[in-house]
Amino acid sequence: MSGSVLRWIVVIGGSTLVFLVIQVVYLSLVLAWEDQKTRGLGYYGLSPDDRAAFKRTLRRHARLLYPILRLISRTTPFTFEKATFRANGLPGPRGTCSEESFARAFTYEPTERDVFVVTQMKCGTTWMQYLVYEVLERGAGDLVESGRTLYAVSGWLEALKSVSVEDSPLIGRARPSRIIKTHLPKRHCPWSPAAKYIYVARHPVSCLASCRDFLATNAGALAPPLPVVEEWFCSENAMWWGPWPDHVRGWWEAATGGDNVLFVYFEEMKRDLRSIVNQVAAFLEVEPLSAEELDRIVTRTSFAWMQEHKDAFEMHPPHLLATDARLFVRGSADRHRDLPDEVRRRVSRWCARRLADTAFPLAKAWPDVAVDPPTS
Repeated sequence: MSGSVLRWIVVIGGSTLVFLVIQVVYLSLVLAWEDQKTRGLGYYGLSPDDRAAFKRTLRRHARLLYPILRLISRTTPFTFEKATFRANGLPGPRGTCSEESFARAFTYEPTERDVFVVTQMKCGTTWMQYLVYEVLERGAGDLVESGRTLYAVSGWLEALKSVSVEDSPLIGRARPSRIIKTHLPKRHCPWSPAAKYIYVARHPVSCLASCRDFLATNAGALAPPLPVVEEWFCSENAMWWGPWPDHVRGWWEAATGGDNVLFVYFEEMKRDLRSIVNQVAAFLEVEPLSAEELDRIVTRTSFAWMQEHKDAFEMHPPHLLATDARLFVRGSADRHRDLPDEVRRRVSRWCARRLADTAFPLAKAWPDVAVDPPTS
């Protein structure tokens, strides 16, 4: 090999190394900036124009960082172990939450003004949060018209990136209430008989399908394949906020043991939203809704209306791998049909076994989960 060729190899190799070092430093700075700018009300408290400007800046950073992001996606696969922390034995997602934010949530003391909207992840939390907001406002809420976001008025108890629970405004005049989102299982959730809890349960395989889409949207090329997501979902102690069967059972038992927990099904919300609105209004003990108020709430909490105004309902702040607002991928009642038959059968059997010795009415809620689901 001639000396000139060797020199060129050294120059190219050295330049590549310098470029990668610059990219790594740049990426570290952008990640720190992004995290700082999206904590609390850092993002959700901005005006629509300022949120749009933040996204444009984030997109520019993402384009400039494409080489290192591409390299990471090829050489550093996503693992749930790296993306998970544990607090008091409960798994949670790093970044969105932390050990400290979980610890604060565990010690929160609920009051009679608190309305908790509880689900396992990807089971209709945002939808129910907004439904509660509109019920308390009797269909006259100005969230969209004012340019605000849902997470500027409804705190996420155990997370880092929303208005704090303490700073969440009281919603409604007749029954001023804080609307608090949480995914905490019953055994970890702060409890008071004076507070109200609304739990939304969703078909477990639909929950899995929505989790897979959520991870694909947020992790991009780093997203784990379906078998890895299935293994995580059907684990004893790996899925964030705990296994789906344990989560549902805990809140079902709470609902049947007292009058301050309302247990509803995602599929019923899709099938008869008007009835669910009336149930929520009665549960919150607001004056009966007029026909006009009910119609307005049903319209404004519909899938189509919320998708049309999706910027108000972003479920997480934008980040380098996902810079656009996403609400629902499909939001359908039968997402489970999007997964292969063998996956549906395995997950259904696992959930049925976990709930076999409990009083949870699995056969009534989802008959296809209680028995071997038919093939498509």
